[in-house]
Amino acid sequence: MIGCDCAVCRSSDPRDRRTRPSILIEHDSHLPDSAIAAAVRNVLVDTSTDLRAQALAYDIRRVDAILFTHSHADHVMGLDDVRRFNWIQKSVIGCYGDRQTLSDIRRMFRYVFDQPAYGSGGIPQLALFEIAGPFSLGDIEIVPVPLMHGDRMILGIRIGSFAYLTDCSSIPDASWPLIEGVRTLVLDALRERPHPTHLSVAEALEVVARLQPERAYFTHMCHDLPHAATCARLPDGVQLAYDGLVLESD
Repeated sequence: MIGCDCAVCRSSDPRDRRTRPSILIEHDSHLPDSAIAAAVRNVLVDTSTDLRAQALAYDIRRVDAILFTHSHADHVMGLDDVRRFNWIQKSVIGCYGDRQTLSDIRRMFRYVFDQPAYGSGGIPQLALFEIAGPFSLGDIEIVPVPLMHGDRMILGIRIGSFAYLTDCSSIPDASWPLIEGVRTLVLDALRERPHPTHLSVAEALEVVARLQPERAYFTHMCHDLPHAATCARLPDGVQLAYDGLVLESD
């Protein structure tokens, strides 16, 4: 937190140095070798405000597609930095989100989509696609999971046995069947105290108890939750996520 001297903000534990929430899905394609070059391999979920720093820190060199959970600033404001991937890959990047998110992105980044007025130099090359249900990117099958973020409906995602549910305060009844049987769960858990738009740690643990994944990682924590001390009191198989965490899933 800017201007904060709490123990977490002053911590020397690198796991307490948190940038804004985003994940990169690196996919091992099962396509024939002849098709690998054109396959979707790296899918970015949200373009966080810290995208440039994250890409440099973890040597991200390719983004084939972008999934947006919603259009709040911490999840979209790094979008301009995608232009570097356009230049490296010499290709337009597809961006996927619900109708409200895509509408907000068009408004927030008008200069990207209103090129006759702003010119084309240094502008991300993007194609927007509305998510209306399960879909595929190459041989990656994606199931959108509607979630409530306060009074706004947003999207989580499920790919195989992996689910990513950030920024949620509740899971609608119709969405529970979409995440049954997940083995790896990444889930919002902002802090101990209740919050109107995010799950608390106790509420997140209730979701874990219902889904019974093999492992669960909490994300979108604020500085109320020190990494080591919080993990020490979480149940087996549950821990806080941290920047640079790498998971394998099927």
